[in-house]
Amino acid sequence: MTLSRLLPIFLVQAQQASTLSAFTDDAVRLRQHQEETINIGSTGQMMVRREVHAHSRDTDDVEEGKRLKEEYPFYHTGKKIHQEVHRLSKGCGGMLNVTTVHDPDVSIDVITVRKPTAKPANKVFLLFGEHSRELISPESGLYFLKALCSDIDLEIPGLPGTSLLQGISADDALEDSEFQMVLNANPRSRKKVEDGNYCLRVDPNGVDLNRNWDEEWQGQAATFGGDSNPGPSPFSEPETRIFKRLVTDYRPTTFLTIHSGTRGMYMPWAFDMQHMATMNAKPMMEVLTALDAAHCQCPYGAAGKEVGYPCPGTCLDYAYSKLQTPFAFAFEIYTRPEADEQLKKRWQRKMNSAPASASFFEKGHNLGHPHFRDLFAEHKSDFISDKSTATNRRTQELSVASLEGAMDLALQDPDDDGCFDMFNPGSKEDYNKVVKNWAQTYFQMSSLIAHKIRSGEVDKGEIVDPSPKADSDGEPI
Repeated sequence: MTLSRLLPIFLVQAQQASTLSAFTDDAVRLRQHQEETINIGSTGQMMVRREVHAHSRDTDDVEEGKRLKEEYPFYHTGKKIHQEVHRLSKGCGGMLNVTTVHDPDVSIDVITVRKPTAKPANKVFLLFGEHSRELISPESGLYFLKALCSDIDLEIPGLPGTSLLQGISADDALEDSEFQMVLNANPRSRKKVEDGNYCLRVDPNGVDLNRNWDEEWQGQAATFGGDSNPGPSPFSEPETRIFKRLVTDYRPTTFLTIHSGTRGMYMPWAFDMQHMATMNAKPMMEVLTALDAAHCQCPYGAAGKEVGYPCPGTCLDYAYSKLQTPFAFAFEIYTRPEADEQLKKRWQRKMNSAPASASFFEKGHNLGHPHFRDLFAEHKSDFISDKSTATNRRTQELSVASLEGAMDLALQDPDDDGCFDMFNPGSKEDYNKVVKNWAQTYFQMSSLIAHKIRSGEVDKGEIVDPSPKADSDGEPI
């Protein structure tokens, strides 16, 4: 099977919609839902119409994701995630609200968790599952959500050398932070992954959702491989239009997008090496340094691209630049164990050799620096690249040393599990370790940032955008 047949690129111009509709399904047992249709006019004024609809039958009886359930029964299908979220919403101390937001052809569940009596300093937005094959991303988010709602017991230790010297509880975290999250960001393609197409990354139009944001978006990047196709225009995809509206309305103080395929913890910029993140850079780096030591021991710091690499817009850069989010991060949370061990060793050697040092990042260098080039050539990241590797992006994906050709076979056969093992833990034991480790990380990140905000450690200096412009909807930035 050819790559073009496996990952067809259909540059379909999606109709730009000015209407979002949302419904809250708060009575599943009664098989009914309340629907809110939100019409957003050119002035930003919203008109809401509510209707209650009764269902004649429950569609949950239709089996989906049969292959995923047979081969990896400890994973949740998209439908099961939806059901779990609604189950949690019936409890959670009245803190959890779930809304389903619609744009043509796609519906996205949006979960908000806020303790009614709290006065949180930190508003955290988490985006899971932008790439459909990265199933472990939503799994870590669901585990985190269950811990927030005390549906599971999760010990959250302190972080040595930080303000979190003592362990915290979910209740402690909810005093300081509130949360909005999307667990299943690419639901249409995810259904195909659940049916065995474990290599599928893009949406049904062949567009990479994490290249479709209106921050340094560059259409010519489509020539560098189908997996990173940015689409015909910024926010051409219904999923990214929904995400844009969510983060714009929510105005988070912390933004986090979660991926897999390697391990790394990044802050802006992702679009090049020349324009460095300056607003709040020191506090962001302090957070990453503490979290990396406790949970990853992997590459961390400012994401970067070599100047001239045509990298279209990522959500990381959009949240930081367009929304002025003071803490913006991207975590890559899993790769195969043998690749992970090799990555740790090589990362440590890099950090122990010149020019990498504590002052290396303080001087404004990022992970796109040539010093790290060979490391990221072998351990490909979605946020670190340069011209020499970009032009051979597909070959780079197939040449990860730990796979020893497994990806070649997987891409020839979309039903092969080589891709699954690259992006997701294949055993229940490894799965449990990953979701627990990163749920703890999300808690600690949120509380550490809340403490920084309350203590006035946040640098609110202005971001210098190299090319300020109107966004794709014509709205001034």
